[in-house]
Amino acid sequence: MNPLKTFLTRGFALLAASLALAGCERPPMETTQIGYRGTGMEQVTNPRLLAAEADKHVAPPAQPPVPSDGPKASQVYQNVKVLGDLSVGEFTRLMVAMTAWVSPEQGCNYCHNPQNLADDSVYTKVVARRMIEMTQHINGNWKTHVANTGVTCFTCHRGKPVPEEVWFVPPLDRQAPRMAGSRAGQNAPAPAAGLSSLPYDPFTPYLLREDNIRVAGPAALPDGHVASIQSTEATYALMMHMSEGLGVNCTFCHNSRAFSSWQESTPQRVTAWHGIRMARDLNTEYLEPLTSTFPANRLGPTGDVAKINCATCHQGANKPLKGAAMLQAHPELAGLVQATAMPAAPAAAETAAETPADAASR
Repeated sequence: MNPLKTFLTRGFALLAASLALAGCERPPMETTQIGYRGTGMEQVTNPRLLAAEADKHVAPPAQPPVPSDGPKASQVYQNVKVLGDLSVGEFTRLMVAMTAWVSPEQGCNYCHNPQNLADDSVYTKVVARRMIEMTQHINGNWKTHVANTGVTCFTCHRGKPVPEEVWFVPPLDRQAPRMAGSRAGQNAPAPAAGLSSLPYDPFTPYLLREDNIRVAGPAALPDGHVASIQSTEATYALMMHMSEGLGVNCTFCHNSRAFSSWQESTPQRVTAWHGIRMARDLNTEYLEPLTSTFPANRLGPTGDVAKINCATCHQGANKPLKGAAMLQAHPELAGLVQATAMPAAPAAAETAAETPADAASR
């Protein structure tokens, strides 16, 4: 055979093989069966990738405990609007911890005017005060999602002033009209949708608004249960984000034989159901109201404030910080249960009549 022809043939074969394997993940891979055989309920992980990110999920050591007796912070310091019932020692201990959790490089001055610590002129102090209240709200009223493990500032911040995983409302699709129309909010390789052609903003409908999370069913025509194709695609985009954000497969929550059935789903699906509603609650009640507090350079392209999604806390782990219970060392962040009841997950009686065409919201 002609040497040049052989070289080109082998070169093209190598290129084709490379393209075919471009979307594959390099071994080693580990598979763990978590459900009945034949249902495809398995979790697939790559220990090489998990090892590379292990440091990201290590909780820092707690500050040494301090006495709770003595003068209260509100009696000694000025303008203490939250945590004033802590002793001076407890209050100082939490401030030291928060500095390490949120601004280890910038120090106390990231939130405080060094000439007057009681001054509220530094916007980050106003934000931090509200974030403390939000943390207490999560720990006190969203145990259906965080259980007794709870969260602290470090859960999201991981030593950074701005959490690594936040989201903004994307700008409108201003693509010039073509014969096929604009992108219609999708067909762009956005990380939020797993670099797929699905809608690249699955967060606004479900983590800001209260759109129903539904998918199209097997029926040819709408029958009261079937969602539109657009809704189905947006749901898939959100599910891809949740899978990526928690580092799990779909079967972590769903039975692959009947994705929509609550009776055949894992307990984690109920936890995720509450997590979606928790994220929505925090975005609308705590983060969005702070929009005017932030300077323009901290806002998104449409002028909105940074908001949370599943990855903000989880960052690729099915339990944030691999389940480390940092809250136990900081009971001052546990918060109080409010009078308004949190939403309850769908009861068994409500899901008994579900069909594959009626995929209940997670």
